[in-house]
Amino acid sequence: MADQAPTAAVLLIGDEILSGRTKDKNLGFIADYLTVLGIDLMEARVVPDIEDEIVEAVNALRRRYTYVFTTGGIGPTHDDITADAVAKAFGVEIDHHPEAVEILLAHFKAIGREPNEARLRMARTPKGAILIANPVSKAPGFQIDNVFVMAGIPKVMN
Repeated sequence: MADQAPTAAVLLIGDEILSGRTKDKNLGFIADYLTVLGIDLMEARVVPDIEDEIVEAVNALRRRYTYVFTTGGIGPTHDDITADAVAKAFGVEIDHHPEAVEILLAHFKAIGREPNEARLRMARTPKGAILIANPVSKAPGFQIDNVFVMAGIPKVMN
């Protein structure tokens, strides 16, 4: 019996996608990349910036597929709630990741910007998460178990 290929789902998060204000450019990129890696993309969902909707989707997808890739909702604004929702889905606390804080502080210093609470929100990750490097804007994504959480901005996500 042949081994089954690993499977994946993509979860696009954001009211701006659902309203049509922002056209998604991430799904196709991720699908192409997964194909090259031999991972079968089995499902894609779009959910609004509503914590319970994100929690439900993350839990359903992470139980069904080998990998889950989320895009959107990890920026500095009040509606960027993906990190909180993922922490809730895993039943863990969320806090500022020390390494992410260091990365952001160094970046803000290098570009002459003052760090503030909104900008430092981008350093918040669920307990136990591993950072995903971001060479574009420096604010890292993160991985927890089989869930990979990335920015929604295509240039950053790619």
